[in-house]
Amino acid sequence: MQPKITLKLLLLGLVAVQHLEVGAGSRILAPFFFPGKSHFMMTNAIIRELVQRGHEVTFITPFSLAKENLGSNYTEVLIPQYDIWGSVMGMSKAKTALDMRDLGTVTFIKLAYVMGLGSTDFAFEQKEVLNLINAKDKLGKYDLLLTEQFFNEGALILGHLYQIPIITISTFGFANYLTSLTGIINPWSYVAHGWKPYTDRMTLWERIDSVYGSLVEEAMRTFWYYPAQNQILHKHFSKQFKELPTIKQLERNISAILLNSYLPLEPPKPLSFNMIPVGGLHIKPPNPLPTNMQKFLDDAKHGAIYFSLGSQVRSADFPPEKIKMFLRVFGSMKQRVLWKFEDDKLPNLPANVMVQKWMPQNDILAHPNVKVFISHCGLFGTQEAVHYGVPVLGMPVYADQHLNIKKGTAAGYALEVNYLTVTKEELQSSLTELLENPKYRDNMKRASRIFRDRPLSAMDTAIFWIDYVIDHRGAPHMVSAGLDLAWYQFYLLDIIGIALAIILLPILGLILVCRNFKSAKKPKTKAKQN
Repeated sequence: MQPKITLKLLLLGLVAVQHLEVGAGSRILAPFFFPGKSHFMMTNAIIRELVQRGHEVTFITPFSLAKENLGSNYTEVLIPQYDIWGSVMGMSKAKTALDMRDLGTVTFIKLAYVMGLGSTDFAFEQKEVLNLINAKDKLGKYDLLLTEQFFNEGALILGHLYQIPIITISTFGFANYLTSLTGIINPWSYVAHGWKPYTDRMTLWERIDSVYGSLVEEAMRTFWYYPAQNQILHKHFSKQFKELPTIKQLERNISAILLNSYLPLEPPKPLSFNMIPVGGLHIKPPNPLPTNMQKFLDDAKHGAIYFSLGSQVRSADFPPEKIKMFLRVFGSMKQRVLWKFEDDKLPNLPANVMVQKWMPQNDILAHPNVKVFISHCGLFGTQEAVHYGVPVLGMPVYADQHLNIKKGTAAGYALEVNYLTVTKEELQSSLTELLENPKYRDNMKRASRIFRDRPLSAMDTAIFWIDYVIDHRGAPHMVSAGLDLAWYQFYLLDIIGIALAIILLPILGLILVCRNFKSAKKPKTKAKQN
């Protein structure tokens, strides 16, 4: 009988895992800095699973899980939420998330960087985080740092201080810049920038636009974002520590990246051994619905429509005339409609429409009578729709939402409308098409089978690789040697230079010889004498 391998994790947006005696549980410190609620769907799911499997988790978070009563293995350190909307309004004219639909990709990248820098700086000012930084006897205390791969790279300093390997969680899935962290080359010819609404089959103009966005982001990361993260580390820790590593050096300690992606939502592309697709791990078996909601859906003889724009985008921020238009369309349909709406007192509500400030989305989409999901096409909601096989009417707002709906329309299980310009006729026509044309449900069922068909569940896969990295002391054999090469070696510029020299130098020498030979053969002109 093999002995149990046990751990301790420090999860802080990060998770560090402390080594224990054989048979004991692990301790995880989990500080997560970026205050985006949707990101915590994946993070919280991993933390719950680690606690359930016997690990002791200390969770540093702006969003409490205390009400879940996770037991004695769970310890929570609540930190204040960083105000990301201050950054949004400072860089754009947006008053709500709905105003961000036409925000350019480069502007949104800048905005994400500013929010990441601000939230990192803010986190390092909190005493709970400083206690970790300034703790004594760090060496040997933890085995792993688990942190989010979302513009909080400064948090990687804890991996350096505790001298432990790192696993990051990419809640937004694949991004072009991740290849520079894993030592592989990303072919921009068919892998579009993650915030561009392009599939892997781009036109010439789409490739030009995607390459431009990728080049701009690469330049911004190199010459602005990384130096700014380095300055934050220097600002907070230069007095305590004589030598501070750069962000690029800290990233070199990443052993694996858990990607929130999986087929068919992510098309084939190069991945290294330590890029692990675990998309959908937040999806759990459905719980019973609240009694009133269960009856509402059970009695929907013609099916039901679920309408939600997620945690960041509020339906209540729609203009009044747009809300009335939605209600007129819903009221004219024979299907029932569940609408996550932030004001329970919505006037003139049709009899077939139910609104609530919060709805259990996973459990609703699992109900067999739900036929269409009206969504902003965030990654988590899209994964849930595909998992349960529910066709989507997409109303994307920003970032990867445009790409997610583009993939859905290309795969034939979704339609898209612009919430700013959609008319009563367009909305009704789109819903009718999704409800009555069986191809959308058939295509979605096909996508659902692919998404569910895996050798291990998404959660078991994630936990396996967390255990694997700990068991193999960082698993350095999974990390590409490309990370150790200089940039000119990585892109073979030195080989290309030598090849050019071998080809061009003989040609140049031949040209010089011919020129000298020609000059030698020319007769010298005699000077005329008077």
